[in-house]
Order: sequence, then structure tokens, then C-alpha cells
Amino acid sequence: MKIFVFLSLGIFSLVFGLDHFRSGSDSAPAAISKADNAPVSYRLDASKSKFMVFANRTGLAYFKGKSHQIAVRDFDGEASLDPTALNPASLQMTIKSASLEETRDVYTDKEKEIINKELNEIVLETAKYPEITFKSTDVKGSLKNGVFNLKIGGDITLHGVTKHIVIPATVAIEGDALHAKGEFKLNRKEFHVNATEAFHGFVKVKHVLRFSFDIIAERA
Repeated sequence: MKIFVFLSLGIFSLVFGLDHFRSGSDSAPAAISKADNAPVSYRLDASKSKFMVFANRTGLAYFKGKSHQIAVRDFDGEASLDPTALNPASLQMTIKSASLEETRDVYTDKEKEIINKELNEIVLETAKYPEITFKSTDVKGSLKNGVFNLKIGGDITLHGVTKHIVIPATVAIEGDALHAKGEFKLNRKEFHVNATEAFHGFVKVKHVLRFSFDIIAERA
């Protein structure tokens, strides 16, 4: 089973930087331009956030296997954004690789212990690659009813490999909090992330993993 993340303004050691904001039309996303207002800093709060990785089974005997729902327990970072003028902003997130844990109730506690051990030692090799990070390089989007619909382009580093990805996300300022939600997919093979197998290889984890995030950042 392979995990990598991500992540997103969302995400997923993930690091986001929201750059060059200009509100676009509802129908056509546009790059958001730079302004001269002071941004507000927000600290990511993992305790109030949810970041999940979904890995489905495949192979000749896929029906004998069980899919995985992995929770990202430990991440931090900081977002910077001017909610009134939408100045250039940034958000940095770093995920601790060893914090990823199986959550599905279909597994016993002993099975979860085995899965988590394989995640650390075989899949993510957390001793060698302790962190997963993301840093945005460009953001495009539009504003509708106080919510930004964004496409966040940036670089994710997972398992020692850095790739450019685009993460769709919705972002809103809610009082003193920044709220980001979205989903994206990654191909574990592109990051050289190995997957565990069962039944002598007849049950495997699919190459493409789905990431889902619902992240809260509190005003610093």
C-alpha cells in the first residue's frame, strides 16, 4: 500500500502559497493579482482539521482484500492572507510521515498495528523520509458568495521525490479562521512509493490514491 500525500490548500507537510490574487468572474477562473494591503497570518490546526488518504485494492483477487482509509494525524504550517484585498498570501504545511494511521473499523487493532508498521517501514520509509511537504507556486480561481474556488499549483515532496501538481480547493475566511476543503489524486508510482501485497500478490493497492482535506487555520 502506498501513501503520499498531500496535499492541498489543503494540504496535505504540505505547503501552500497563495500568490497573485485577483478575484475573477464566476464562470471563468482567473489569476488573482497583487495588492498592497497587509496580510493576516493563520496557523494550521491539525486538531480541528481532517486529512485523509484513500487507497483501494486491485488485482486478480481484489475482492478478498480491504481498502484503506489513512488519517494524517500530525501536520502544521502557516497561512498568510489579506481577506479584504486578497493580497499575495502563503500557506506552509509539513506532514510528519510517521503520523499516518489506518482508521477503518474492518481491521482489528492487531491488523491496524501491522498495517501502520508496514506504512512506516515499507511504504513511506519514515526513518529516511520523515516529512512530506507542499509549496504552492501559483493560484487561480474565482470568488462567489464569499468562497474562493481555487486551483492551487505547487510542488509536493514525497518519499524524496518532488513533483508539480494542481489541487482544487474551496477557501473561506470564517471569523478568525481560514477554512480550506478539497480533494486531489496522486499516483504513488511517480513517487517510487511501494505498496504492500496480500495473497502472494493477487491483492494489491491501486497506483492512484485519493486525498481529501478539510483544514482549519486559526488567526495567529
